[in-house]
Amino acid sequence: MPRKTKSASPATPAVPLALSELHIYLESLEKEHQSILKQIKKKRTELNNFVERMRSLATEIFHQATPSFKKMAELDQEIHALFNEILTTRKFGKQTEKHIKQLYLNLQMTGIISPKSVDEDDDEELDELFENSEEMDNDETNQNRRQYWESQQEVESSSASRTEESKKVRQTFLKLAEIFHPDKVKDSETQMSHTEIMKEINKAYQEGDLARLLEIERQHQLGESIDSNSEDDLTRRCRNLEQQNEILKNQYEKLKQELRLAKNTPEGAMVSDARKAAKQGINSIDLMVKTLESQISIVADIRDFVKGFREQKITIKEFLDGPPSLRSSKQEMMEELLEQMMEELGGIIIF
Repeated sequence: MPRKTKSASPATPAVPLALSELHIYLESLEKEHQSILKQIKKKRTELNNFVERMRSLATEIFHQATPSFKKMAELDQEIHALFNEILTTRKFGKQTEKHIKQLYLNLQMTGIISPKSVDEDDDEELDELFENSEEMDNDETNQNRRQYWESQQEVESSSASRTEESKKVRQTFLKLAEIFHPDKVKDSETQMSHTEIMKEINKAYQEGDLARLLEIERQHQLGESIDSNSEDDLTRRCRNLEQQNEILKNQYEKLKQELRLAKNTPEGAMVSDARKAAKQGINSIDLMVKTLESQISIVADIRDFVKGFREQKITIKEFLDGPPSLRSSKQEMMEELLEQMMEELGGIIIF
């Protein structure tokens, strides 16, 4: 549930205010009103810019990385087909076949190739293992999305004065529509102008955007006229502003929440990472494409390695030892792990 900012204005007085006090109170409410409107406009622009950046980045990645993803998918299919051919056309001892299947499984479990069952009839355990693996892989990716939509629903359903807010939005909409409806004027130029204004009014109404409706009202100087010497007029204006300000504060909090949730999605994290990389003079998309190309090279070597075994250019022992590229990767991982352990031990030992 979004937190509400504490109002800088005093609460509605329990007893009627004197005329001079009403003027001071009204002035403070109007200042607060303008301040919140500016904050909403700024936050709305920030949110729109961030969402647009997410879309733009996704489009760039799609165009630049699609060829690499396509090539990776082709290699993936080739490796699966080679293993399928090896396991179905060549005769091995029971132990050797088990080791070959284990090698095939290892390539899938390490994410080098996509998960696929070796034998759908006999290897049910592998199917379960892959299903669990896929769930674990997808869990972290989908967690933020689920959190985003769940929180979004919570935001929508938890407004303290939902009925009052909708009522205020509708009242402002009807007042503006009464003034700017194109059918209310006969001059063609004015009709065109009112048509454009009504598009903005309708959009703001559909989105429940009271701030935008009030901006349109202020832009065209349609504010409520009051008698500054009338206590009734001043009191009514104060109450109206109090209601509007409370609704606007909720709207501002919702915009903050939407931006925060958008940044917590995987797509939002990519935008943040791209910005950090740009500050260091790094093009994150170019780096991603280069990383993909490097991975493609490794997978292509593995494809050639499996193909060499299918064509009996390498022995069973050499094949079961695994591709040279993977053996070197394992060695590097072990060295990094050992180095990390030594650093941790060094931090614990006191001389």
